[in-house]
Amino acid sequence: MTTETFDWLPALIPFSDYDGKWAKYCESLYSIFRRDFVTSKPIYPSKRFGMKRYPEYDGKEATFWHLISEGKDEEERVPDMRRCERIAWPKPIIEAIASDSVRVWKNARGRNVRVLLAVEDFSYVVVLDEREDFVLLWTAYYVEYANKRRRMKEEYESWTKKNGA
Repeated sequence: MTTETFDWLPALIPFSDYDGKWAKYCESLYSIFRRDFVTSKPIYPSKRFGMKRYPEYDGKEATFWHLISEGKDEEERVPDMRRCERIAWPKPIIEAIASDSVRVWKNARGRNVRVLLAVEDFSYVVVLDEREDFVLLWTAYYVEYANKRRRMKEEYESWTKKNGA
């Protein structure tokens, strides 16, 4: 399955449309992020929706950087073009949580419960950090390798079987 089959999601936003100018591209991505998560917020079932604001970098929220870059060290994250071009995907995926288009399951990461939302073929995942009264958008990423997609699908199937979902 390729991204072309996800007709319910916004079109990709390729870097090539910005003449190789990272600053211009980044500002365009940020305007989409602000529209989807600051100016308005996704509707999430029975909990308030939020995002991780700090640490800010270049005047932009931590969650924004997690949506467009990768790396363990906050100060050394590098842009991931597959994440960048899909910046408009997390909100519609979150809002489609109850649809057949999104696979939803939970897993524990330390003390926190993470809610994972994946498109049908597990090629793109949105990660939410569930708290008592609210949920935080944590990150989202493209899943490049077929074996990782298969493991995610197995985790999803195991969770849904165990939880009767």
